[in-house]
Amino acid sequence: MIRHHLLRLSPDVSGIEAVAAHPQALAQCQEWLARHLPDAQRHAVSSNAEGARLATEHANWAAIASERASSEYGLHIAARAIQDQAHNRTRFGVICLPQTLEAPAASGKDCTSVVVSVPNRPGAVHDLLNPLKLHGVSMTRFESRPARSAQWEYFFYIDLDGHPSQPNVAAALHDLQSLCGFFKVLGTFPVAEA
Repeated sequence: MIRHHLLRLSPDVSGIEAVAAHPQALAQCQEWLARHLPDAQRHAVSSNAEGARLATEHANWAAIASERASSEYGLHIAARAIQDQAHNRTRFGVICLPQTLEAPAASGKDCTSVVVSVPNRPGAVHDLLNPLKLHGVSMTRFESRPARSAQWEYFFYIDLDGHPSQPNVAAALHDLQSLCGFFKVLGTFPVAEA
């Protein structure tokens, strides 16, 4: 889980004129900032670490960053857990050429991410779910994104419970691929324990 803290040179929130953070962190803390620091300027910077660095240079500035950043930059935590959603999560991925990194072996608690597109016809998205049901594979995420190629065409990002080395997951992926105009396995990774 992502926990955002308000860091600064002083241990309290009084006198803060500006808050620096990555735009995503600012967005994830906007309600707290509106309630507690409505007049403070917001500065979107390249990273929360950059925000922490700036907070070390300006006594009236604060940063939204992690507890680790407070230690690394010698800042006080003026307010803890200021994110608007208590169960705030951010996903990170490693992107590389296939030959650069060996695919991880099955861990027993894995997720496989795929991106697909299907023809724009009635029932096409419904049909995508059939192989999953048929082979007993749970879908943990399903998101659509517009394709740039044509209006009303979409890419679907799907996370599946399991590893392609499992026979039921391999069969579901095979059947899924046969239904798609575009199909790509983005990767498989062990699911982190919260």
